[in-house]
Amino acid sequence: MTTTLEFFGHVIGGVEVPSLDGARFDTVNPWTRQAWAEVALGSRADAEAAVTAARQAFDEGPWPRMGYGERQRLLHRLAAAMEDNADELAAADSRDMGKPLNQCHHDVARAAMNFRFFADHAKMATAEALPMDTGHHAYTRFEAAGVVVAIAPWNFPLMLESWKVAPALAWGNTVVLKPAEDTPTSATIMARLALEAGLPPGVLNVVHGYGADSVGAALTEDPRVDRITFTGETGTGKIISRAASANLTPVSLELGGKNCNIVFADAELDNAVHWSIQSIFRNAGQICLSGSRLFVERPILDAFLEKFVASAEAMRIGDPLNTETDFGPLASEEHFHKVKGYIDTVEQWGGRILSGGVGEGWQVKPTVLVDMPLDSPHVTEEIFGPVVIIHPFDTEDEVIALANESDYGLDAQVFTENLHTAHRVSARLQVGTVWVNCFFIRDLRAPFGGVGSSGVGREGGNFSREFFTEPKAVVMQINARPAGS
Repeated sequence: MTTTLEFFGHVIGGVEVPSLDGARFDTVNPWTRQAWAEVALGSRADAEAAVTAARQAFDEGPWPRMGYGERQRLLHRLAAAMEDNADELAAADSRDMGKPLNQCHHDVARAAMNFRFFADHAKMATAEALPMDTGHHAYTRFEAAGVVVAIAPWNFPLMLESWKVAPALAWGNTVVLKPAEDTPTSATIMARLALEAGLPPGVLNVVHGYGADSVGAALTEDPRVDRITFTGETGTGKIISRAASANLTPVSLELGGKNCNIVFADAELDNAVHWSIQSIFRNAGQICLSGSRLFVERPILDAFLEKFVASAEAMRIGDPLNTETDFGPLASEEHFHKVKGYIDTVEQWGGRILSGGVGEGWQVKPTVLVDMPLDSPHVTEEIFGPVVIIHPFDTEDEVIALANESDYGLDAQVFTENLHTAHRVSARLQVGTVWVNCFFIRDLRAPFGGVGSSGVGREGGNFSREFFTEPKAVVMQINARPAGS
């Protein structure tokens, strides 16, 4: 018996459509390893059609000409629609990438919050008035940049799509969103809801497909695009940056990480273990922010390891759609084999597996490595899976040097009860974000991004405003008298 799969199309110019050539691809549930939906497989022609729709909506449509309050109202309606359809959105992401359903519901709530925050931020943000002492007055304006291409990753599909789309729309831009081909469906659902909420046609477009020589390349090479925002792997970010440079298109790149997690001997141990587990094993370790290099001060190493390994082994592995599941499979067969390759070579590098390893299907269990050489690929490369390497350290200077010995600089975690240590170490770490005694807590006003191979630019609050607008200075003469007066 043949089962008819649900179809998810592109959304271009306010209409959900198949690809121009009719091509489709299957999206696979990583738990069952079976196709659960069909998706329109775009080509360059579909990408160009999406840019055309976004360009027309920006140049001729009402969206960039609306007041901030009207855009705010419509974006809040979209957020409400996402909350009302949270079950559908969460299930789509769970089926697409194998993330536990409870975590997907959390992502939906965060995505709706992103739309609400940026809608309000654009409405309430202040510009500068610059009084001058020469009979003139200057002030600033922040005007929408134009057409934004947003390319999102597969590890937090809906949430990271909204992190790009929400500020771009709030400031009056139109958007072409390309979701990751492994996790396409929630983007189409979000675009459907945007139309139901009243966003004009062409304001939010979604086009599915691959990157090189396909949709991704067409979008990043199109001279009609005014901004490109990308989250994903560092190598892909470099390709996008090169493509954008041909048109001098500004880019924002949030890329990979090989992040450090530092636990000092005076840390509150249970708290440090809790957040360290969340940092590396949430979402099966498929988080660019994960604390995959875990440094523990030697006096507490044994106590920390005992609690950490016990917590890792207590995680409930199973069907992501089961609300009791903590830990699902990796998102794709290709990614499973990549992560498995690191585990298969641990002993070759002289390391030991304390816990975890490869499970059934596309599963990699929560895996704890020790005794790994600092020059091993396990320590230097982004594994992007549930694999943590634990090292002891003896001094603050030593661990700072170890932490900063990386091409990446996205984030770090520090656990200590000493306020001086917290401030001093946070200042010395070469990263974009430091979490002290916590992880993954966000203030959407704060800058988010990395240094080195972890990215270019910052997002959040006024940092997003700077990227998605064209700041303009207006200078006026204010003391001139009319002729003859």
